[in-house]
Amino acid sequence: MPELPEVETVRRALNPVLKGRRLTRVLVRRRDLRVPLPRDFAARLAGRRVLAVDRRAKFLLARLDGGLTLVVHLGMSGRVRIFGKHPPPAEKHDHVELATDGGKTIRYNDARRFGLIALIGTEDLDAHPWFRGLGPEPLAPAFTGPVLAARIKGRRAPLKLALMDQKIVAGVGNIYASEALFRAGLSPKRPAGTVKGADAARLVRAVKAVLKAAIASGGSSLRDHRQPSGELGYFQHRFAVYDRAGRKCPGCDCDPARTGGIRRIVQGGRATFHCPRRQR
Repeated sequence: MPELPEVETVRRALNPVLKGRRLTRVLVRRRDLRVPLPRDFAARLAGRRVLAVDRRAKFLLARLDGGLTLVVHLGMSGRVRIFGKHPPPAEKHDHVELATDGGKTIRYNDARRFGLIALIGTEDLDAHPWFRGLGPEPLAPAFTGPVLAARIKGRRAPLKLALMDQKIVAGVGNIYASEALFRAGLSPKRPAGTVKGADAARLVRAVKAVLKAAIASGGSSLRDHRQPSGELGYFQHRFAVYDRAGRKCPGCDCDPARTGGIRRIVQGGRATFHCPRRQR
């Protein structure tokens, strides 16, 4: 599933194309996404001007005039493509298409249809069930070591699972939780409530650093993710531990045949990768 860096990559591509532009045409080819699109979806959206494209956790938010926000979640396989005045023929899984007065065409493609698109009143967003329980944004200045320590205080859940809990911090998923914990030198199995003080501050710095590096690399393309230009992201080539079971950590001088190298364990039904020697 696309995580925060992949979604932020899409947002950064969409904002300059959509901001200040009017939607001149909206075409719905298939309505039965994870949340079915209402029959008046295209009519409500066409003609509106886009004020800005923002992001909250793993959601894209296109703020529209008239007090509406177009909410998009990419789900497991959702992709957004941007084309010029003469777009190619639509592909099989291009379910929604937007055209702007700037001559651009934006297509939402989703082979598995686990993503969602909805129109929500802008003033109602914070109270909406998708948003009201979300934790702080990890890249925001307000997300600090003391803030994280307070949110995980007393929690017995493994640290990796707590870091992926969207109520604790929004947008961190499986890949970047493993990577951040390695950078911070903290075990994914450690009880979350034991992380405080310098450990919490170090983990917050690691989360921010990993996410910023992944965004700069266009995200990670393991299966479905493509940037809106069609290019792959390439942060997967910089993974320190994720999907590297049995291999050395960066800068490690151990013998994986003797130590086992990077380990793969399963937590909450998801694969976790870590180095038992360097993460405590």
